[in-house]
Amino acid sequence: MSVMQAFKMAIKSILSNKLRSLLTMLGIIIGVTAVISLVALGQGATKSVTEQVQSLGTNLLTVNVLGRGSANSMDAGEAASLGEEVEGIQYIAPANTQNATVKFGSSSESVSVVGTNADYANVREYEVASGRFVAQIDLDVYQKVAVLGYTTASDLFGFADPVGEYVLIQGTRYKVVGVLAEKGSTMTGSNDEVVIIPETSFERLFKTKGVRTIYVQVASTEQMDAVVAGLEQSLSSRFRGNTDSYRVFNQSDALSALTSVSDTLTLALAGIAGISLLVGGIGIMNIMLVSVTERTREIGIRKAIGAKKRDILIQFLIESMVLSGLGGLLGIGIGIGAAKGASSAFNMDIAFSANVILIAFAFSVCIGVVFGMFPANKAAKLKPIEALRFE
Repeated sequence: MSVMQAFKMAIKSILSNKLRSLLTMLGIIIGVTAVISLVALGQGATKSVTEQVQSLGTNLLTVNVLGRGSANSMDAGEAASLGEEVEGIQYIAPANTQNATVKFGSSSESVSVVGTNADYANVREYEVASGRFVAQIDLDVYQKVAVLGYTTASDLFGFADPVGEYVLIQGTRYKVVGVLAEKGSTMTGSNDEVVIIPETSFERLFKTKGVRTIYVQVASTEQMDAVVAGLEQSLSSRFRGNTDSYRVFNQSDALSALTSVSDTLTLALAGIAGISLLVGGIGIMNIMLVSVTERTREIGIRKAIGAKKRDILIQFLIESMVLSGLGGLLGIGIGIGAAKGASSAFNMDIAFSANVILIAFAFSVCIGVVFGMFPANKAAKLKPIEALRFE
């Protein structure tokens, strides 16, 4: 008997018991669906996190100044001087952030007010849509000027041009000199609901002294390690060896750590879902054993007219492979649909992997081979006389 004949007989047997065949495939369908949909959602989450971190710049360093008191603080001038002390720094922007109420006429919004210098736009990749950004002269003469984020400008002024108008920040008048282009949101929140003012004016407005965050953009990724080492040395000297007073945060390290965690979680989800495939394989084996029992007389007749042990083995093995293969194909279709449905319902990113889909399908077929081997072998070993006697 040829393989094609065995395949046709397997299809005929499956179609003769449609409901039973569908229920048999259900475990494989659920397993493949779960693997594909969960991995797609997991990879989508990884991709989203990666894009958000990369949008901040892979050559970005963040220095956080910790603790309180004059011994554990740096003024804006000291922080900016690090750019001259450490070779490889392209831009450096000391910054402080405080939530505050901004008013224009009867409109009022609660936003993040950032006190910083002229390099902040380059470090955080902001673009000015109209007007200008904060300049060094604004810091030198304590100018009360403000640059509005895209959303802040829209909420306060609607379609009107804010440049040249005055807003109240914590009750103090600031002249709007610029509006930022739309930037979107990241893991840390919206980049458009901000107001940026000179660092010196920020300290007077909120009665603070010293900066808590310093953003550093390195000229090239190849210089990252050298710049980190230089910053560590300068900061250690400034804080007299007290390493608990500061932290140098590397964006590339954060990206690697987040990607590693996401990949591990995706793999764990796929492993849990893969258990369903094993359960489906057990279901196929059970049904195939029942099928062997039901068709014992048929097997006896076929052997009596010349069918070999190999022919019976191939027939039942192909039947179990077809069951698991069809279940795998249905699972792929349902899994892709389920992932897209979850993406639309919960506004989540998804990323399908051709390799994962192929592996899931191949695994489902292998399940059919492995769990179909025992029933097929049992059918092939039946003796014609005993099979013909079976009632």
